[in-house]
Amino acid sequence: MESTIATNANRDNWDGGSNKPLGASYGKMMMWFFILSDALTFSGFLGAYGLMRFKFIDSWPIADEVFTHFPFLHGVHAPMYYVALMTFILIFSSVTMVLAVDAGHQMNKAKVTFYMFLTIIGGAIFLGSQAWEWKNFIQGSYGAVQLNDGKIIQFVDASGHQVTLESFAKSSDGERTQHIKSKGLWFVEEAALPAITLNGVIEGFKAHPEITIRTEQINPELKQKIIIPRANAMNYLNESKAVVVGANLEVNEYGKTLFADFFFFITGFHGFHVLSGVIINIIIFFNVIIGTYERRNSYEMVEKVGLYWHFVDLVWVFVFTFFYLV
Repeated sequence: MESTIATNANRDNWDGGSNKPLGASYGKMMMWFFILSDALTFSGFLGAYGLMRFKFIDSWPIADEVFTHFPFLHGVHAPMYYVALMTFILIFSSVTMVLAVDAGHQMNKAKVTFYMFLTIIGGAIFLGSQAWEWKNFIQGSYGAVQLNDGKIIQFVDASGHQVTLESFAKSSDGERTQHIKSKGLWFVEEAALPAITLNGVIEGFKAHPEITIRTEQINPELKQKIIIPRANAMNYLNESKAVVVGANLEVNEYGKTLFADFFFFITGFHGFHVLSGVIINIIIFFNVIIGTYERRNSYEMVEKVGLYWHFVDLVWVFVFTFFYLV
């Protein structure tokens, strides 16, 4: 009876175990399978976004009017500058990851440690920047008014520049006490009262003849939102329903609520991937420091996490293109 003895000669066969199909280890193959499946998921999300973007092409929020903030530069209109900086930092972290993988091939522990550290720092900065963008998006910039049909109108001055509601809205004469326990109203409690009321906006608008409104509809030739003449503006305000400040899953001061829904979901899903990548990088980083891969005589784990990190960076290029550029 003959017995079969496994030798190194047949280790590249497709029969499981430690074999290497297509010359790649099973660890790398599984990472490629994960990347492929995740790419299909992101493709579905971005495809749905593109479909809605095309469907509401005449009223979709303009990115240059939404993402205008820059840290420590309050009041400065800097459209897309910080988003571009975030993108550069993330792409640069992909470069440092390439250098870390290359250093691993050379079995250079010191360089692997250094470039992994830079990659982690880049990912952390990107995450903090994305959280800061979310905060500004949620808090809003100018405020708007929602009509009965759900559409949004914004306020502009004589030169066509958008103005904040605080700059002209009147304070309510009938201010009441917020229902909270600390003020003796123990039997009922409610959220904070709005700083600006709809009546205050309407009265303030009447008192400022230099202000008019613009709709969420976009002039296809000028690529700008349509400004309504002052004489017709009150017709819109008479159909107003609520004051909108900032953006969430229900209302969006910048325009279509769908834009906010997709923004939160897709950038949040991508942010989760970046966070996962940073955590994995930290684990690999400490394994490098304690010499785990030196003892294995292989830095393949660095290469595996590098594949994932490059994928995350590439996905952001598409997210950046869809949300901010198109």
